[in-house]
Amino acid sequence: MSNDVAVLGVGMHPWGKWGKPFTEYGVVAARAALADAGVAWTDVDLVVGGETVRNGYGGYVAGATFAQALGWNGARVATSYAACATGAQALDTARARILAGLSEVALVVGADTTPKGFLAPNAGERWDDPDWLRFRLLGMTNPAYFALYARRRMDLYGATQEDFARVKVKNARHGLANPNARYRKEVSAEDVLASAVVADPLHLLDICATSDGAAAVIIASPDYATRHGLDSPVRINAISTVTPTFPNTVLDMPNLSTDAHGGVEPERTFKESIAHAAYEEAGIGPDDVSLAEVYDLSTALELDWIEDLALCKRGEAEALLRAGDTTLGGRIPVNPSGGLACFGEAVPAQALAQVCEVTWQLRGQAEGRQVEGARVGITANQGLFGHGSSVILSR
Repeated sequence: MSNDVAVLGVGMHPWGKWGKPFTEYGVVAARAALADAGVAWTDVDLVVGGETVRNGYGGYVAGATFAQALGWNGARVATSYAACATGAQALDTARARILAGLSEVALVVGADTTPKGFLAPNAGERWDDPDWLRFRLLGMTNPAYFALYARRRMDLYGATQEDFARVKVKNARHGLANPNARYRKEVSAEDVLASAVVADPLHLLDICATSDGAAAVIIASPDYATRHGLDSPVRINAISTVTPTFPNTVLDMPNLSTDAHGGVEPERTFKESIAHAAYEEAGIGPDDVSLAEVYDLSTALELDWIEDLALCKRGEAEALLRAGDTTLGGRIPVNPSGGLACFGEAVPAQALAQVCEVTWQLRGQAEGRQVEGARVGITANQGLFGHGSSVILSR
């Protein structure tokens, strides 16, 4: 039996620092997705919200929050939280109910209003919380981990700060034509290298900001799509939401150490397994992929993800980048949207924003940044505490 579901509509609220309640952004994105789908709000029978972590009900019960804001219509609701993989896990929840025959049309929405500066745990003494401990014991902000990953690439594969800067230059150029991107300005490698060092070897322009924003997706059963005259909609072929296996020999945020090695090498690293599970479910391989939207919290992390998705062999991402293969017009464009480099982090929304971008690309609607002949797209995100997500879409 096919696990495909149809993507009927997608929508976003532009990302930036708007200072408004996150619900307002989510409603804009949801209404845009409904309009794109040509589906009435009263036809939606399931709302899945990506949780916005707040000290109050509005964020923690996001499904009901958005359902109320759009106007009660009797839909079932669910709420997901999985850090940066939130949107994909929310999408998987909706897909599961559709495939089970318990729902026909679902709205999945994530939105956030972020604090200024780096994301940090809530205040309080929580000695059993690794995320809190890393700040308390080591002062390890997210960029400090990004720097460790970057240094690892430099030591293992000969990556340079100039390579990291090239990633930013590429993504900034891609984002110029994206109306939803926060940063729409071309930069040079010299600009990146001249920006302040945040966590050596990463500069300020190597690291994504935090942003306000929202994204929404309307999915439905293939039968519903056919009954409503959508003969060849974009389809979700796979959603992978896997966890590591022992031993997990590469440090993952927010952990302070790896698992015990014991002389046994895992068949795949954690992040490699995320993509592998998606490819296996979709019945395709990396050679079938037309474009990728990946989790570029830092420029160096994008290079890691290119290899984790098996778009090239381990240690070859820099060569792919230097040859122009990951830019628009290249063999496998990566982050044609501009990526988080141009959007910034709005945690519950970013995995859904990737699905929006891939949908537009597969429809041929990504004006000014279109990947010619795009047929298959893959996304990748990593969550906190050892889980991640990958979504494969095709048309």
